[in-house]
Amino acid sequence: MTDDVELNQVEGQQYRLQMAGRETAARRYLSLNTAILLGILIIAIVFRFHKITLPLVDGFSWRETSTAMMADNFQQRSWNILFPEVSWTGPGPSYQGREFQIVSYLTALLYQLFGWHDWFGRVVAAFFGLVTVFSLHRLTALCWGEMHAHAAALAYALMPAAIMIDSSFLPDPAMLALVTLGVWLFSKYWAGGSGWLLPLATVSFSLGALSKPPGIAAGAVVFYLMACWILEKKRKQATWVFLSGVLSLAIIGAYFSWAIYLGRSYPPFHVAGTGGYIWDGGFWTYVKDRFYLKSAWNTSVLWFYGYPFMMLFVVGLWMPPRPAEDLKQRTLSAIPYVWLAAATILYPAAAVEITSNVWNFHIFHVPVAMFCGHGALLLATLSSRTILTPAVVLRSICITAVLLVWSTFPLVRAMKKPVAMKGMLLGEELARLARPGDLVVAIAPEVGDPVAIYYSRARGWVFPPGGGDVEWSKFVADDATAISQLEELRAQGADLFGAAKNATDKENRLFVEHHEGVINYLDRTATKLVDSDDLLIYRITRP
Repeated sequence: MTDDVELNQVEGQQYRLQMAGRETAARRYLSLNTAILLGILIIAIVFRFHKITLPLVDGFSWRETSTAMMADNFQQRSWNILFPEVSWTGPGPSYQGREFQIVSYLTALLYQLFGWHDWFGRVVAAFFGLVTVFSLHRLTALCWGEMHAHAAALAYALMPAAIMIDSSFLPDPAMLALVTLGVWLFSKYWAGGSGWLLPLATVSFSLGALSKPPGIAAGAVVFYLMACWILEKKRKQATWVFLSGVLSLAIIGAYFSWAIYLGRSYPPFHVAGTGGYIWDGGFWTYVKDRFYLKSAWNTSVLWFYGYPFMMLFVVGLWMPPRPAEDLKQRTLSAIPYVWLAAATILYPAAAVEITSNVWNFHIFHVPVAMFCGHGALLLATLSSRTILTPAVVLRSICITAVLLVWSTFPLVRAMKKPVAMKGMLLGEELARLARPGDLVVAIAPEVGDPVAIYYSRARGWVFPPGGGDVEWSKFVADDATAISQLEELRAQGADLFGAAKNATDKENRLFVEHHEGVINYLDRTATKLVDSDDLLIYRITRP
């Protein structure tokens, strides 16, 4: 009897030691994964906050300065977030139909607290980019496991397109961060998480889609998981998801209906993003132009990804992860494919808008990063297994080095090239010459870019004036029409006229050559204030 008791005690002690060992190993595993995630976030911070104080003069200058103007007007004119207003269409009000202004509104709050700095918008965008890195990591872990999560998050942290967009004063970083967070929270809820995750996911996803309409594409993941519940006869859970989805779509639809109404009710009658869809140009126009795939390819190779990331994406897409034995896990593992398919379906409907305003590709970057991460793991391990060995670590370092040298460094440097610097210098010179209340007319190096007006810290017009259905990225055909436009702006109160001498329209016509007659007219009717190698500025004389 005593021997039996002693034997039981020994077995119990061995069991407790075994369980303690397992718990210690689990804690070490969790600590290692947490450390890797923190390391990836630090890498993302380094790349997104590098040169964060760069003026808004990079390749996205046009869209960035319009967003920045809305932040200015929230802080200076009205805090009503339902009335976004730009400053490049005269004295105003210049309300426009725009996305729900989360990034610009948060930036305006920073202006109110700390004063105006043109790079605050980049900081807000970069913080949203970090939310995307974290949410993408956790979503990938839920779908494919922790090793894939590390690889996908690192791919996103180093992807040139993601770095550029996440450090630009644009609404897109908020869109992707919030919809990715929403999809992760919902997926976690679907996998058996707390009931509170559903309303949190609904709020996050709704705000993301309000920030930019392409975010709605990620809702295909929610629809897919809801359909899986219906097939499993879990009608109660599916009903709650359906009601949450209807509420979300109702809010999104109501806001964008308001945005369209606002844009059509105030000069210049501009609704952002209109005119670039298949129903605007016609199906056969899209077919004739091959759905602008050449433009998309050039953007991918020369700007956004480069060949290394594209190769990883193809490898990861071509060789899917090993199917999970658990049915629920197998369902979750399809999420990256569902998201990618939804974004791909979106592309042909909005090819002109997406390829013209390339930051709209951002909705692709979550599934692209996931497949790039999977492709990198396949190449590093040379198999579908993800066991870390010295050879695997060495191959991973080599893959990362190739990505950095061949893609990340050169492409980010190219995208951040200060192509609109002379437009900023024109704006600063106008600010120096302007009197309180002056209205300016400005032609930036890229015709239609409002960067000069933004840095003038005044209100005014781009030239030629545009908005609505009016083309403002190219000069009119003759001097007489341009002079007539200038006279109309003079009648509306224009005080200063400035042009960068390298100002060129979309047809590669140089202002100082194409509109030499306009310059001669200004020489006769206005007072020349600046005539340097780069700038030409006049004070407009009132009749």
